[in-house]
Amino acid sequence: MFKVLLVEDEEMIRKGLRYTFDWLGSNCIVIDEAANGMDGLSKIIELQPDIVIADVNMPLMDGITMIERSVEAATCSFIIISGYDEFHLAQKAVHLGVSEYLLKPLEQHQLFEALERAKTQIELKKKYQFIKNNPNQLDEVLSAAMLNTPTKASKYVAQMITYIQENYADRISIQDLVKQLGISSTYLNQKFKSETTYTFNEFLNRYRIQKAMDQLKTGNGKVYNIASDVGFKDYKYFISIFKKYVNITPSQFQDKFKS
Repeated sequence: MFKVLLVEDEEMIRKGLRYTFDWLGSNCIVIDEAANGMDGLSKIIELQPDIVIADVNMPLMDGITMIERSVEAATCSFIIISGYDEFHLAQKAVHLGVSEYLLKPLEQHQLFEALERAKTQIELKKKYQFIKNNPNQLDEVLSAAMLNTPTKASKYVAQMITYIQENYADRISIQDLVKQLGISSTYLNQKFKSETTYTFNEFLNRYRIQKAMDQLKTGNGKVYNIASDVGFKDYKYFISIFKKYVNITPSQFQDKFKS
């Protein structure tokens, strides 16, 4: 599974990207987000994402400078997004090895295609780094490099994600999978967190919020009904979790799309 960092100063765009795109369908997971280039650089160094999606024009540090300063600190594939069709920025981005330069507003299919190219690029980069660091054992290195790429989630993690996708609307927990898989909850959570950066419950809550946002965008339905539909039986808890992840209440989010 490919780990993605979002760096965008416009909160609605950043949250929209995080919660309305089908990341799992692209074999990706958003591990964190940043609101400016300075914070983005810090998180690139700390989290070592596979793919970074970054705006060009941001406060404190622009996207191009952020990429320039991160080249030596992390092995990433970069997708640049911008609201301005500025050719000189695109040229500079290409010079830095950016895999894609996209203009806002982003279409789902554009981002999906850009991610496919970015995934190919990061796999090649990681293989190159692996070979570069082990030049005297080329045959062994090539075999290991083929395995040392962030392609598919492990069997257990894939099963856990599928279980969430199919049952998020119900009352579920990791204990359900303990019974199904015959593996301890401690091991499953450790495995899940190592590959996704989230615990099972954190991922479940984020997935439910994503599904709630899909319904809220239509402008139809009562918020408390939507909360129940996506698996939150405690309405106040739903409000608190939604606000924690999206920074506004569900009603405010719904009103934005109505207007």
